[in-house]
Amino acid sequence: MNEHLLIQIVLLLAIAVMTVSISRRLHFPPILGYIIVGVIVGPNGFGFIDKAENIEVLAEFGIVFLLFAIGLEFSVGQMIAMRKQVFGMGAVQVFTTAIAIYLIAYLAGLDTNTSIVIASAFALSSTAIVIKQLTEQSEIRSRHGRSALGILIFQDIMVIPLLILIPTLAMSGNSDSNISWVLGTAFLKGMFVVVLIHMIGKYLLKPLFHEVASAKSQELFTLTVLTVALGAAAFTEEMGLSMTLGAFLAGTMLSETEYRHQIEADIRPFQDILLGLFFVTIGMSISIEILIQHFWIIMLLTLAIVLIKGGILYATARLFGKEGGISLRIALSLSQVGEFGLVLLSLAFAFDLLPNETGNILLTAAVLSMSIAPFMIKFNGRIAKFIHKDSYSNNHQDIENTIIEESKYLSEHVILCGFGRVGQTVERFLYKANHPFVVLDMDIKRVHEAQDAGEAVYYGDAAKQSILVAAEINKAKVMIITFSDFHATLKIIKTTRQLNKNIPILVRTLDDSHLNELFEAGATEVIPDTFESSIMLASHLMLMIGQPASRVLRQTRQIRQDRYKILENFYPGEDDNPMEQHQVMKGIIHSVLVEGSMHAIGRRLKDLKLDNYNVKVEAIKRGHVRGENPSEETRIRDNDHIVLSGLIENIERAEKYLISG
Repeated sequence: MNEHLLIQIVLLLAIAVMTVSISRRLHFPPILGYIIVGVIVGPNGFGFIDKAENIEVLAEFGIVFLLFAIGLEFSVGQMIAMRKQVFGMGAVQVFTTAIAIYLIAYLAGLDTNTSIVIASAFALSSTAIVIKQLTEQSEIRSRHGRSALGILIFQDIMVIPLLILIPTLAMSGNSDSNISWVLGTAFLKGMFVVVLIHMIGKYLLKPLFHEVASAKSQELFTLTVLTVALGAAAFTEEMGLSMTLGAFLAGTMLSETEYRHQIEADIRPFQDILLGLFFVTIGMSISIEILIQHFWIIMLLTLAIVLIKGGILYATARLFGKEGGISLRIALSLSQVGEFGLVLLSLAFAFDLLPNETGNILLTAAVLSMSIAPFMIKFNGRIAKFIHKDSYSNNHQDIENTIIEESKYLSEHVILCGFGRVGQTVERFLYKANHPFVVLDMDIKRVHEAQDAGEAVYYGDAAKQSILVAAEINKAKVMIITFSDFHATLKIIKTTRQLNKNIPILVRTLDDSHLNELFEAGATEVIPDTFESSIMLASHLMLMIGQPASRVLRQTRQIRQDRYKILENFYPGEDDNPMEQHQVMKGIIHSVLVEGSMHAIGRRLKDLKLDNYNVKVEAIKRGHVRGENPSEETRIRDNDHIVLSGLIENIERAEKYLISG
């Protein structure tokens, strides 16, 4: 081991912290930050790290955990529901792009294996960048967002055979006659591995995790997760396949278990850190010298990648009946090379399938295409509107005209945003009450189904001013948002407040993690699912134990009027993760025992001035008596329990003050 390895790693982490922080502030994907770090510290940059062998070993585990996490998120149900986008548009895009790039590479004089590697890598897009950016823009549920997601799902599926393909090509050498035989052998190996891991997952892993979970040991659970992920990776590597394939398959086997979310939470820290190292090593492999020497070639290659992929994506979307504007937005969102493409190029380097200089040129171009991807996605709507002005405008005008035609005679109506399970329930209440309403939803299939059944449901994005104007926002009595997507909800509230300052806006959210932001944006009431479930359970319990219905009703009404303040704080347990956002934001309840010569003993509450620490004294327990909301004149005695509520860090400061002053 390099004697300076520790110093190098510390330096690497320090630069990574600064670079990734800057990337986040500039709304760049962290991936790009890590790649920049690699360029800076690598042998082709400032040379802080001249040998990356030790780091590359760790980086490989990052890819293992990434594929394991992808497997955990792999939903067969989601894939079936989006089968047209997945197996239709996705398959056409991947195979058409791969064939086109293979032919270009082969005609450029590259051998068969190299051409296959390039075609495979460049056919894939960045799942991490695309989904993150579309989600932040509240476009993941839009027509182009859903289509992009479907294509990405198929690309993720194709990673499996491509992970088999790379080591297989290395085994075949450059002999074209051997490729079919080796691929066939690899396919049989792959099928055997898939079946075997599936059987292990079904009959061994599920019972194993049940026993491990029963032990209630976080350390044991985490160790088991690591063992399964790395064990599956080691098995497939020994079989002559990629170790990332084994990790992916292990993840899929555990995706249908009740432990999926806990496994995901346990693996996340390892995945994020080690995956960051992988992208650092990618950056290390980029040669500044080659970038300068072949600057125009790399720029033209980057442009060619974007144009070829974008053109094929656009044609594919049009083939499947998408209008010009939507097709262009799909193309702009997916025209970059993705992280799995970098993984494949990295594997190709490891198996000597790419010449060093050629590989560096391709790698640099791939990274540059990823660098511009966030901006292409961010402005995809504006670009599409500019290029497809007529069809784009006509499409939107048709939608708006439909809504205008149905809404022009309405007043004092409800604008209902979202027609999912909750939205449909609300709509039935409005229908039975004979109150006028307009429903807006972004799921075109659901809209068509509802319209065919005679429902007043229309396709439209409630975050757009023109759609809200068409729905007569200034005449409406109430707006209600029934889905729980925070970013989309926030966008709708802000747009609504620009048009109507006074309309009440009722919002649904999953928990209390974004309450303050939603209220600040202009929400009138926010209904967290978690709190409402708690209230309903408690209400039914009170009625079942004989409490008067009027008292129960009064209590629940008071809780809602106080905006759930009584429910915000909680007593943390071993199973709670204090780093979860809603816990950090809303705080906890904590009891501090004062005894001996601690600072608080003998002092009145008002003298302690705990308000300065932004905590609240909920109660003082003295002996067996608990006094709620104690007076400011209450003097603290030895062995008193002071019950505090507030943010974790504030309670820690207050507790330290009570003990030592």
